[in-house]
Amino acid sequence: MKATLQKLGAMINKRMGIIKAIFIFSVLLFVITEVGKIAKEVSGAELGVALASQSGWHLLSMVIIGMIAVTPMLTYDVMITKFLPDHYTPAYIAKAGWITNTFTNIGGFGGVLGASLRANFYNKGATKKQIVFAISKIALFLVSGLSLYCMISLVLVYGFGIGRIYDSYWIWLVGGAIYFPAIFIFTRVNDSEFFDGLTLGNVVRLLSGSFGEWTGCVLFFLLIGNFMDLPIDFAAVVPLFVIASVVGEVSMVPGGIGSFDVFMIFGLGAVGVSRPDAVAWLLFYRLFYYIIPFAFGLGLFIHDMGHRINTRLEGIPRVAIQRVAQMTLTLFLYLSGFLMLLMSTVPNFAYNNKLFLRVYPFTFFFINQASSIIMAFLLIGVALGTAGRVKKAFWPTVIVLLIAILNTIRWLVVYDAISLKFIIFLVIILALVALSRKAYYRQRLAFSWGQTLWVSCVYVVTFVLYTIVGVYNAPQIHHRHAVPSALFFPSQKLWVFGIIGLVLAALILVAMDRYFASGHNPRLGQTLDIARVRQVITTYGGNEISQLAFLNDKLVYYYQVDNVDQLIFLYQQKADKLILMGEPFGNQDYLQPALEQLMDDADSDGYSLVFYEISESLTMRLHEMGFDFIKTGEEGHVKLADFSLAGKRLRGERALMNKFVREQYTFKVLQPPFDAATMTALRAVSDSWLHGESEKGFSLGFFDETYLNQAPVAVVYNPDQVIVAFANIMPQGNQDVASIDLMRSSQAAPSGIMDTVFVHLFEQARDQGYTSFNMGMAPLAGVGVSRYSFIQEKIAHLIYEYGYQLYGFQGLRSYKEKYVTDWAPKYIAYRKRNSLIFTVLQLLQVVNTRVKGPHSHHVFLVPKWLQNLNHRR
Repeated sequence: MKATLQKLGAMINKRMGIIKAIFIFSVLLFVITEVGKIAKEVSGAELGVALASQSGWHLLSMVIIGMIAVTPMLTYDVMITKFLPDHYTPAYIAKAGWITNTFTNIGGFGGVLGASLRANFYNKGATKKQIVFAISKIALFLVSGLSLYCMISLVLVYGFGIGRIYDSYWIWLVGGAIYFPAIFIFTRVNDSEFFDGLTLGNVVRLLSGSFGEWTGCVLFFLLIGNFMDLPIDFAAVVPLFVIASVVGEVSMVPGGIGSFDVFMIFGLGAVGVSRPDAVAWLLFYRLFYYIIPFAFGLGLFIHDMGHRINTRLEGIPRVAIQRVAQMTLTLFLYLSGFLMLLMSTVPNFAYNNKLFLRVYPFTFFFINQASSIIMAFLLIGVALGTAGRVKKAFWPTVIVLLIAILNTIRWLVVYDAISLKFIIFLVIILALVALSRKAYYRQRLAFSWGQTLWVSCVYVVTFVLYTIVGVYNAPQIHHRHAVPSALFFPSQKLWVFGIIGLVLAALILVAMDRYFASGHNPRLGQTLDIARVRQVITTYGGNEISQLAFLNDKLVYYYQVDNVDQLIFLYQQKADKLILMGEPFGNQDYLQPALEQLMDDADSDGYSLVFYEISESLTMRLHEMGFDFIKTGEEGHVKLADFSLAGKRLRGERALMNKFVREQYTFKVLQPPFDAATMTALRAVSDSWLHGESEKGFSLGFFDETYLNQAPVAVVYNPDQVIVAFANIMPQGNQDVASIDLMRSSQAAPSGIMDTVFVHLFEQARDQGYTSFNMGMAPLAGVGVSRYSFIQEKIAHLIYEYGYQLYGFQGLRSYKEKYVTDWAPKYIAYRKRNSLIFTVLQLLQVVNTRVKGPHSHHVFLVPKWLQNLNHRR
């Protein structure tokens, strides 16, 4: 038997979380059922008449005093914490006490509900035995105050003759009066463990709390009767109230509902209160002492229960609720703005549209035409901030909504159109604002092309439509019968006010754009610091794009740990995108936290990330972080250990090398820094190669003296010792992979000059211990060849197949393939929620920006698939 009980106890402890959840929902269901019973007993019509009989001041006073009358009950919860080992904050005690006591008032069930709730709220750090003992001690003194009032009532009835008409109920008063003395004596003479802690001081505190509770009940009940101006002796009501309360307690019915009310109705009749007045009196008492405090307690209970569920589910429910509220509020703001614009521009069409008439009552109303248009665009403006969840958009949203609400109320008062539906509508809107408060977290808003496009379209369409309406309604138009009825406008004066409103609305939209977009994260927008970049590459190594940092045409994101740079990202900003060039270089042990911090910082400023030309491993990592991707091509690598000019495969290149040796062309690697003469010679080769064309940047190197001075340059001299070709080496901070960036030859250089550069670099890198040589990208190679490829990749494959005449894509692949032994796929990764079309267009726009001059450090992004054969990439 003992083993069975132990197994049962273990099973219960294992499922305690589920049991608690079931208990909480059971309590909520039970209380709601009890409230339903009260609602059935309370006539809505009678309550309406009773409420109408009281002034607004009286009703407000009853709400406030009713809440105050409940507060002495919090003493029980203060005292229970003194019997338990753990500490609870005053705020927590107030919340738990209010919930427990107001719920007990509604559905007391003989104190079982209150005991259960207190066990649920005060179980931290205490054993079950301690909790049971503490709750039981409190329960002993819950009606001790009522016992004192029984003594007072006996004195009033038999000592002063007040309420003598109730002397036949003496048994109830006597029975109630002896309760506290009996309990007091019993707790004083009993020395069992149960009564530990019930010192005389604690007993006095419990008695004071109970007496305060019943004093609040009595005084509040009498105050209601006084507000009703009933011509009775209110002192005589005290014994009646006490007797009815004792009857209610003995009946164990929640709140004494039924027994208490029936007794009071008949008893009040005995002192001259009519039946309708008695019912109204009790309705006020139930409403302001029970229902309203309970409603507040119910809100606290739902909040507490939601907090517990939210904690158990790791914050997901709270985020979901906030997000839904924010999205709903955003939708409402947009919808209201559009409806107001429609009403202001084509009112005749609006009033004759059934759908519009069905929806329009749930928006805002303005008397003035200009104010309507201004408010419409204000709503659209704050909707943009709300949609972007920008912190600084919250209070403008609140202010705009308050202005709209106040003006709407003024409009409705003028036209006597205020309704219950509109009041409910306003409550819902204000609730959405409150619920979405925490959803505003971004520091600024980076406007996307989509946002800019549709807001501009809304404004332009509104302006054009409004102009057309004005033209058709001008007095000079004589053939009014030809004008569509939807374009009729009330008056020319109103139309002029609307034009003024449109002009002001444009200024307001620009101002809001500047306001929401102001400020930035200090970790974003940093420029090149050569020393910091060099330190990271030296300490942790670089990669195939790290050398491009020295072009100084990209912004730099430094990820630090303890103020020490660990990883570096290169990027450029376009609209609401941060387009990152390649993969971060530095300490790869911090890749995951670095990605998360970059995403957080970008998101805080309203940006989303686009990773350009990254490896498959990083692509999969980003895919798990909410990114989608598309393949952009393959990067070729030459396995240096296997490279040799011997054999048939490279016999053409072998012959070419022998030719250049015979013709006395020489290869040499120059070390930086370069003197002016060398730099002039290199520039001459570059200018000849460019042939007047401007250069591109971002993913491509361009001729820049500072950039070239960061690493060695391989050159080829002709027999006259003039440089006719060069390639700058791209060190990656390791001994594994070698690579180059710029490959340029003059117009005077013989055909095949770049092959000799490659061959010499392969041999030199192999001799220096490198394992492979990075030949760069073959854009679009291997993209969309499967029948199951994504449609975007299939389109890219068509460009690869049929676009070679423009860009030489296939030729580039063929040229590199004679050396390459391994091809590694490269991808673009972008946030799933972003439009792929806009993302690609922004990427192409940025990567195709051309360098304006030899030392220009503008924003450049060039797709590697748009390079010609003579460039590494």
